[in-house]
Amino acid sequence: MRSRRKPGTPQPTAAELEILRVLWQRGASTVRQVQEALERRRETGYTTVLKLLQIMGEKGLVRRDERERAHVYRARAPRERTEKQLVGDLLERAFGGEASRLVMRALSAKKASREELERVRRFLNELEGGGRP
Repeated sequence: MRSRRKPGTPQPTAAELEILRVLWQRGASTVRQVQEALERRRETGYTTVLKLLQIMGEKGLVRRDERERAHVYRARAPRERTEKQLVGDLLERAFGGEASRLVMRALSAKKASREELERVRRFLNELEGGGRP
């Protein structure tokens, strides 16, 4: 089975995805700001975050603004695009392209709230109506 991922499109590691979540939530941030945000969940060293951000820059996952003394990083792609890429890859690799199996496993893996289920229903209704969610 072939992945739908475009050649050359970087796939973030789990650690890189944590950093991207910080950047999506906070917006442009320095290494120290990213490190402090990650530190709230678990001990994370400054040099580790710096090295990961440098690697992410080489992979094209983040952009670095070097105009200030403290470099500022921002995610290169919006959260939605990265999520879509990751889900598409998972869909192909684990579920053989069967979206219904992926959705059923996702909804059975963790109890969905009433609000989440309502959002899923609205999404399905929009799809059935021919609209784009």
